[in-house]
Amino acid sequence: MMPILFQWLRRLSHMLGFETADSFPPGHPYERTRWNGAYFDIASDVKPEQIEQRLCDAISNTPLVFGYITNPTPRMQRALLAVLEERMRNNRGRATELAVLLVTAYDENSLITEIIPGLRDAIVATRREEMGDRARALIAFLSATPSPFDVIDMH
Repeated sequence: MMPILFQWLRRLSHMLGFETADSFPPGHPYERTRWNGAYFDIASDVKPEQIEQRLCDAISNTPLVFGYITNPTPRMQRALLAVLEERMRNNRGRATELAVLLVTAYDENSLITEIIPGLRDAIVATRREEMGDRARALIAFLSATPSPFDVIDMH
């Protein structure tokens, strides 16, 4: 009887948003995406679109939290790339630490969605090198690639 009661209470707690979400709901296109709930306080009753937006906002404000996300969505990767590109343009330094996060994300999951053609190949090509060299190679690849953020959207 007690296991049934605990299961029911857990479901009720989840429906009311008392739990912290650490993944998208089952059936979502990115249901394999996981994040550390300690760094992202997202209630379990939040809609998936809002969850992704909150995670992207967190990455834009504090890009190092990207390291606490497994199998990041394309929007999350673009949020990190936007900060990385801004650091590269302004020579603010420490762009390599963000590149390391992206390299690590691709190393940890071969199923991650590639957001720039050739990105996965550029990362895999440096697999035997040290992480600093891999990050610099990724920055060189991104520098040679047309920026996805330089597009003017015509309505």
